[in-house]
Amino acid sequence: MHIIKSMNQNGRAGVVVPHGVLFRGGSEGRIREQIIKNNIIDAIISLPSKLFYGTGIPAAIFIFNKNKPENKKGKILFIEAEKDYLEGKNQNTLRVQDIDKIVKAYDDYKNIEKFARVVDVKEIEENEFNLNVRRYIDSAETEEIIDIKKVLVELKDLEEEREKIDKKVKNYIKELKY
Repeated sequence: MHIIKSMNQNGRAGVVVPHGVLFRGGSEGRIREQIIKNNIIDAIISLPSKLFYGTGIPAAIFIFNKNKPENKKGKILFIEAEKDYLEGKNQNTLRVQDIDKIVKAYDDYKNIEKFARVVDVKEIEENEFNLNVRRYIDSAETEEIIDIKKVLVELKDLEEEREKIDKKVKNYIKELKY
């Protein structure tokens, strides 16, 4: 709240917060409700875990804008950048291409499948002002559909091949008189 109050009427700010701030209730929930209703949040960017030294928790960036253009009013851009990073032993790193992807999504302010989505504030209100990015962006990888009949046929063929090889091995052992 201090940062928002410190901004002038045309002010913009980016604030890094722990991921829990996006969805916890109580006073944090009431604060989220007010800044959403006051149309100050421009975007929320979820970041990978272990990005910041000394903590393994995932973080997010609130982008505040006290003077949103008309086309962005009543909307919040969600960017799910949790999967785009260079994994390190103790700390993960955003690469240049990861940062560029985030910046481009923010600049374009449009839906990008499994990465960014512009959400109407009404939908957020229906979700009790929960700003968890995963609630608004389905970034799960689609699983391959397995043809069970085909797999069973392949398994049967492999079993038959194994039996043929077993017979050959037994014949070789027999010939060697073991």
